[in-house]
Amino acid sequence: MTQNITKLNTVLSYVKDTFVGKNDVVDLLGICLLARENAFLYGPPGTAKSAIVRTLAKTVKDGRNFEYLLTRFTEPNEIFGPFDIRKLKEGELLTNTEGMMPEASLVFLDEIFNANSAILNSLLTALNEKIFKRGKETKKLPALMFVGASNVLPEDESLNALFDRFLVRINVDYVNPELLQQVLLAGRKLENEIETEIPEIYADEIRELQNLCKTVDLRPIYEVYLNTIISLRNTGIAISDRRAVKLQNLIAASALICGRNEAVLSDLWVLKHIWDTEEQIEILEGIINRAIEKDDHPKSHPQAMQNKTPNPEEVMKDVKILVEKWNNGMLSFEEQNVIKDKLRYLQTRCDWIRNPEQKEYIRQEIESLWQKILQSV
Repeated sequence: MTQNITKLNTVLSYVKDTFVGKNDVVDLLGICLLARENAFLYGPPGTAKSAIVRTLAKTVKDGRNFEYLLTRFTEPNEIFGPFDIRKLKEGELLTNTEGMMPEASLVFLDEIFNANSAILNSLLTALNEKIFKRGKETKKLPALMFVGASNVLPEDESLNALFDRFLVRINVDYVNPELLQQVLLAGRKLENEIETEIPEIYADEIRELQNLCKTVDLRPIYEVYLNTIISLRNTGIAISDRRAVKLQNLIAASALICGRNEAVLSDLWVLKHIWDTEEQIEILEGIINRAIEKDDHPKSHPQAMQNKTPNPEEVMKDVKILVEKWNNGMLSFEEQNVIKDKLRYLQTRCDWIRNPEQKEYIRQEIESLWQKILQSV
């Protein structure tokens, strides 16, 4: 176990060094790879979404990468392969999958929400059950992980089932201006294809770790996990029973990648990335940070306690929005809970503001809103 975990962490470190400022993206892809769950990359063009997946795929020595940009006119043959002409002459409808998605170890589907009804059903089965079905054909897929990407979230209800198949949602944005110089240097090096030694891991070694992931003891966090799921549902974040079961794989993967065979409280950090809308990102971060903030395990995942230094003006702006919403009244019970959760999140963010005067001013505004909320109960 230790050797394979070291190999995987070496691979992830290489990808992080190649793409400066994308540590969170790479770490989450590593979690999904270990858990054999699907990841969705959301962000504007030019944020290295496809390049990161491509670089990660190169490190799987004996693996095959399948990458495709979907359009509204993409046909099943382009993804799964054409029908085998020789077999067709014999009266059999069999697909020639050579070099196509059903034979790939890492699959990246760009602009995933352009998927049309012709390929949607087969795609849903592939993503959920890791099985390729076409007519009478049924084939187990060797895919270690599926990654989808888009710069928009689905608006058509017919695509909700497709979005639901991606357990982890990763927000990929432009890097912090402070890191821009490092990005330029790393990008120049990548474009010039300057040779560097690429660490390697075999597909079977990853599969061994995926099987090992199923043995991680989750009992130490079960009670907190259960209460967190209930809390998230009460907040209005829809977590189906199926997703609740699958999320345990991510928690186990966080423990395993840190070299542990049992989960600790901080492994719940992965739950920050199960949002359906951009508005839920802050709510999730606030709830999960509160759940894990007391954990000081020496082998916690490095992403567990990553709190970005907030912009005081943005925090104040968000507080004023909540004040305005509460003052307007006529809020449903669910809407009231959302405001309370956002306010708790902003309270946590406020603690990270460096300027003491700004911190105190915002804290007073938050306290004032809490008083109004308590008076209305």
